[in-house]
Amino acid sequence: MIKKLEHIGVYVNDMDESIAFYTEVLGLNLASRKQLDNGVELSFLSFPGHPETEIELIGRGTEGMSDSGIVHHIAFTVTDIEAELERLKGLGIRLLDEEPRTILGGTRIAFFFGPNGERLEFFQPAL
Repeated sequence: MIKKLEHIGVYVNDMDESIAFYTEVLGLNLASRKQLDNGVELSFLSFPGHPETEIELIGRGTEGMSDSGIVHHIAFTVTDIEAELERLKGLGIRLLDEEPRTILGGTRIAFFFGPNGERLEFFQPAL
């Protein structure tokens, strides 16, 4: 039986830049940063008070690692999607959606990009 989503792995070009983005822009906490025996660097981040689901940042440039299975997007639940988009605009974050889209009877979404070109989504559930 599958119980929950554990983590989402994202290949990154610059670990320091990526940690700064996910902590400073999206508000996650760095839970751990480790180097594997083969030289791959891993960092795990989660939201304060919610360590049950993490984003795993995977350092590139190591033999045996490839980006053939890049994740399509990572979604973050928000309470005010317009305010979050304005905040991202003020930070100079590259947006795919300048304005939120409405889907599935009132759910609002908007996509933007992380520092490695990863597609991220703000998700505001229908009331």
